[in-house]
Amino acid sequence: MAENNATYLIRGASILGSGAEDLLISDGVIAARGAAAAAHKDAHGATVIEAAGLVALPGMVDVHTHLREPGREDAETVETGTRAAALGGFTAVHAMANSNPVADTAGVVEQVHSLGRAAGWVDVRPVGAVTVGLAGEQLAELGAMADSRAQVRMFSDDGLCVHDPVLMRRALEYVKAFDGVVAQHAQEPRLTAGAQMNEGAVSAVLGLTGWPAVAEESIIARDVLLAQHVNSRLHVCHVSTAGSVDIIRWAKERGINVTAEVTPHHLLLTDDLVRSYNPVYKVNPPLRTDADVQALRAGLADGTIDVVGTDHAPHPSEHKECEWAQAAMGMTGLETALSVVQHTMIETGLMTWADFARVTSTAAAQIGRVTDQGRPLDAGEPANIILVDPAARWTVDPAKMATMGRNSPFAGLELPGQVVATFYKGHPTVLDGKLNTPYREPAAAGAS
Repeated sequence: MAENNATYLIRGASILGSGAEDLLISDGVIAARGAAAAAHKDAHGATVIEAAGLVALPGMVDVHTHLREPGREDAETVETGTRAAALGGFTAVHAMANSNPVADTAGVVEQVHSLGRAAGWVDVRPVGAVTVGLAGEQLAELGAMADSRAQVRMFSDDGLCVHDPVLMRRALEYVKAFDGVVAQHAQEPRLTAGAQMNEGAVSAVLGLTGWPAVAEESIIARDVLLAQHVNSRLHVCHVSTAGSVDIIRWAKERGINVTAEVTPHHLLLTDDLVRSYNPVYKVNPPLRTDADVQALRAGLADGTIDVVGTDHAPHPSEHKECEWAQAAMGMTGLETALSVVQHTMIETGLMTWADFARVTSTAAAQIGRVTDQGRPLDAGEPANIILVDPAARWTVDPAKMATMGRNSPFAGLELPGQVVATFYKGHPTVLDGKLNTPYREPAAAGAS
């Protein structure tokens, strides 16, 4: 295994898509950049990585990942999910709370945190449940989770909406004490009972119960007003409609402390795919119309939507390879996120690689209060870095992915961009596009 404190010289990479420079990595940090990096390489005995034609970016940070462990190891484990994350260019992920048992106590979030440290592929940041058992009836141990070794700062009942406005207000008030954020799954349950897909022309033709846009938009409208009222931080998970973008834009114009995410699949896919009745396209919130897709892209480009969150949701094959009505909702996304964002936002001219770094890393780290991620690629900063080949093309094959889930909606699509290397805390977890070795914490002083 390569040593964590090994020294690497990344030579000739395009930093955030601009001019080519060298980066020297040593002892987990960027020791030097540019001419200073090249000048010191011999003294440090650096391993040279030729990076001409590659883009150097801060490691990606996912605010929305389902790792399933504990309790659903038939779908994913922290080990397999974080391997997939490293291959996808992530150096940190936020693990959602809907495990079994639910991550609603300090004990469970500490277990998830420990599993992430033991795996060593990325920084695993547990997300605590807002309510006990995700039942929406009483607040979970928010303070205890915040004070735990996991230092939880994001709380969500994702998969379920905190639909009680009194409970949502209390949660927003509570997290202010430790600069936390409530990440809301915006879905009014009474408007989506039995819903199977987006409510619209396609659902009418197929005869499937529709999921109206207003079910999402009404909760976002309520919650931004609650956040304003109590002066607290609100994050909106997986925004999917044009109306939601408009409401969030309105809230930001008024100084309300709200952030929002969009998934890669909502940036590319539409409800027209449901005509195939292939359950791989069944997801919550549902795939919407092309008009919604275009509004989401515009919202991400202009900063109304702050970040891309994968909502990586692996399922066992038997939960997807069945009739539409019985199939589970969710899609995998960690290993395809970079390519989909490059395809939908960079190749369309809506964003630059510097913008990409903002929406996949910097802003995400700020939302989750992860201080050593999403940092500039400058001397003295933590060496959480990825190298991307923007000219590469590849065809998505779920069977070749590191995740246990095979439910990728992009199967068979040719996409641009490949993660060539991922450095986590200065250690290459991915080299030449393949898993290398995990990062291991240095032994404590005096340990045998």
